Amino acid sequence: MTDALRMPTRDGVLDAARKITAILPPTPLLPVEINGTRCWVKAENLQPVGAFKIRGGWHRLSAMTSEERAGGVVAVSSGNHAQGVSWAARRLGIKATIVMPRDAPQIKLENTSALGAEIVLYERPGEDRDEVAVKLISERGGTLVHAFGDPWVIEGQGSAGIEITEQLGGEPSSVLACCGGGGLAAGLGLACPKTKIYPVEPVGWDVVGQAISSGELVTAAEDAPKTICDALKPTATKRMNLNLLSGRAEAGVTVTDDEVRSAQRWAFANLRLVLEPGGAAALAAALAGKVPLDERTIIMLTGGNADPVEFAKTIAE
Repeated sequence: MTDALRMPTRDGVLDAARKITAILPPTPLLPVEINGTRCWVKAENLQPVGAFKIRGGWHRLSAMTSEERAGGVVAVSSGNHAQGVSWAARRLGIKATIVMPRDAPQIKLENTSALGAEIVLYERPGEDRDEVAVKLISERGGTLVHAFGDPWVIEGQGSAGIEITEQLGGEPSSVLACCGGGGLAAGLGLACPKTKIYPVEPVGWDVVGQAISSGELVTAAEDAPKTICDALKPTATKRMNLNLLSGRAEAGVTVTDDEVRSAQRWAFANLRLVLEPGGAAALAAALAGKVPLDERTIIMLTGGNADPVEFAKTIAE
């Protein structure tokens, strides 16, 4: 459905940045040294909902007409987009229904419910979340707010790039972005047209990287390996995202669960920050030496909604 909408633009990203600056303080840009190179991390895990997804949620819902707001919104998410949309919906007085996988981390389910959203569960694997959302809209009405294939959502996520540029005093040389469906990577590409964008995906779930390399949409294999990065498991990207990333993003960066856990421990020990697995993927790639770094490299720390028990086990290793 969302592929039929307008394409995102840099002007839209700038508009999103203005809107978000009006309601949220900038997240910190912190200097770090990785493998002997000084670079920067962008702590989006410190957003009010614990993830960058609040940006896309706010830009999308605040752009809706009064008639659209009255009809409510339906979103699909494993948890962070769910919270971003629910946060915006509560602030704007919009009814939100979120389609979430039954195996989503309990903390994300609880946080989404606490924000006032109705949760509709689906089986992962087994059911197509987009089909579940479309069926709900056909039965109840409402506006679909897709987690990564929505132009306003992409523009909203790109506002982080405008914020980074202002904090850094110019465009970064490169940005490492945790990547699920490619909404953040696409938005950053619009925000920072001179910057190299590195989408970082879990091993076996690199549907964006493979799509960029082949020029065609790629579906994750049915026997794709398990990953602790629950936020980075869409089965495919959207044509809109692929069109935006083709020729702009560097493909082929993947990380293992062990590398992600090491990044979580590193962030906790060196930055006193809690990162969920999916929010640590870009840092994992940097620490593992999979992407060249320099003094104007930005590493996105995209989410901090970690399961407390699993996080405690990870940092205790």
